[in-house]
Parts: sequence; C-alpha cells; structure tokens
Amino acid sequence: MTEEKVKSTNQVEEPEAAKAAEVETAIKDTEAKKTDASSETKPETFAKSGKKSKKHIEEVKAEEERQARKEERKAADKEVKPKGAAPIVRPKLERRGKKYQESAKLIEKNKIYSLKEATELAIKTSPAKFDASVELHVRLGVDPRQADQNIRSTLVLPNGNGKEVRVAVFAPADVCKAAKAAGADYAEDEEFLKKLEKGAIDFDVLISTPQYMPKLGKYARVLGPKGLMPNPKAGTVTNDIEKAVKESKAGKVEYRVDKQSIVHIGIGKVSFGADKILENATVFFESLKSQKPASIKGSYVKSVFITTTMGPSIPVENLYN
Repeated sequence: MTEEKVKSTNQVEEPEAAKAAEVETAIKDTEAKKTDASSETKPETFAKSGKKSKKHIEEVKAEEERQARKEERKAADKEVKPKGAAPIVRPKLERRGKKYQESAKLIEKNKIYSLKEATELAIKTSPAKFDASVELHVRLGVDPRQADQNIRSTLVLPNGNGKEVRVAVFAPADVCKAAKAAGADYAEDEEFLKKLEKGAIDFDVLISTPQYMPKLGKYARVLGPKGLMPNPKAGTVTNDIEKAVKESKAGKVEYRVDKQSIVHIGIGKVSFGADKILENATVFFESLKSQKPASIKGSYVKSVFITTTMGPSIPVENLYN
C-alpha cells in the first residue's frame, strides 16, 4: 500500500472515532441527568432503627450543633475581661456573734494548752445560756477503710455524760423483768416489734440477747442509720442484760472514727466543773490509746481539740501518740 492510500484511510477513521466519542459522552450525560432527577424526586429513606434511623441522624446533628455552640462559648470565655473590684470579705471571727467573739478573745493564738488548762478554759468560754455539752474532737492517723483501723469501742465515763439515757431491752419475758428491775425504761418481747412496725422509736439505747437478734434483722434499715442497732462491739448484744442496762444508765458511751478519721465524743456538761470533765477525758484517752492498731507506724493521734456546744475550739497538747 502506498503512502497516499494510508493517509486517506487515516483521515477517514479519525472523524468516525470522534463521532463515537461524542456519542459516548452524550449517553453518559443523559444517564447522569436521569440519576439526578431520580434522586431529586425520590424521598430520603431511613432505617427503622440503628445508626441510619431518622431519630439517630437528628440526634447526631443536634449533638454536633451543641458542641459547636460549646466551642464558641469557650472561645468567648477566653477573651480577657476586665476584672472588677475584689469583694470585701470579713474575717470568720467577725461574722460570729458578740458573745462568741468575747469568748474567743480568752484563747491565745498559736498556743497549745494542756488538758487541764483546756478543760478549765472550755467552761469559761461557753457562751450558751443553757447547760452546754463539753466535746472532744480527736483526729487520728488511721485509715477507716481498713478493717483493723476502723476504731470503735465503748467506755463508762466515771461521772457520766450528763444525758438522760432511755434504755430499751428486747429479750424474753423472764429477762425483761430483770431488765426493768435494773433500770430499763422499756423491756418487752413481741410487743416491741409491733412498736417498731409503727415507727415508734422513743429510746436512746437498744439492748438485745443474741438469740433475739435475727428478729431485729427486718428493722435494720430503720435502726441502723440512727445508730440504734444492737452490736456486740458496743456491748448491746449480750446475755448479761442487767449489767448492760446498769452501764448504759451510768454513762456508758460509744465512740467510733468517722470517714475523715476523726473521733467525736461528749464527755460531760459545763455544770460538771473542770475536775469531773478532766476525769472523764482522761478515761476516754486511756480507752482510745488501748485501741491503737498494730499496723500504725506513724503518729496515732494527730491533733486534739476541746469545745462546748456553742463555744470556740481550744487546741490541746497531744500526749497520746
């Protein structure tokens, strides 16, 4: 084939190829238009549940808008704003009553008093008109979450705590007679449970025999939060009911460490005088010292304060490490 014939055939094939390409592009354009038209006419479909459901998609959009607003607020807060004048705050002592302020003046700052001096000063600084209670607050170096460091015990204060204690006994009928003779205010058998069902709790201490404790299990939610559920550690679950009643009436008190590792206990009334208060405090510290866990390596007693019901707090010398 000569060169002229090849050129002529190439010239014929080129326009045919161009026409074919134009036809293909036209077909593609028509198909694209059809799909666009179908997408515009067909409504958006959602799944009944799951991530493709209408509810979920709307929630996602709402969350995105909320986060966007949150970011905008953060950006606005970062802008430096002019600070106003600092508020005038009075010292804590000035916000107290006049009588309290006068009592607080008797306590020297940064001075730690001996136990005897502190008890005498606590009585002097009591601003209340009524016969206020004298309280000890002792911070311990224990971890109450540990079973062996959850300090809890009872003791009989030699001079009592100045409170009239109403003692109830839940025991068999023959034991109840002896309990009443020992000074119990209430000593009943099945009648006691009927009172509990009605919500009548008019006692401060509840003593029971071990065999009667299962009957009180039903009322643990009522008695437990009020600290009235009998407990062997507190000496309120015992077979010697007479002894327990006499001790409770004589001034037996229970103390235990709270979540902040502090023991709070009332050791008498202001009317007792300094000597009786000092005697009660000494007995309490002896009991507390005997409860020191063997696992404590550091200081057992960290700080001691004595105060009255409405009086200022007085720091006490720590001699019980």
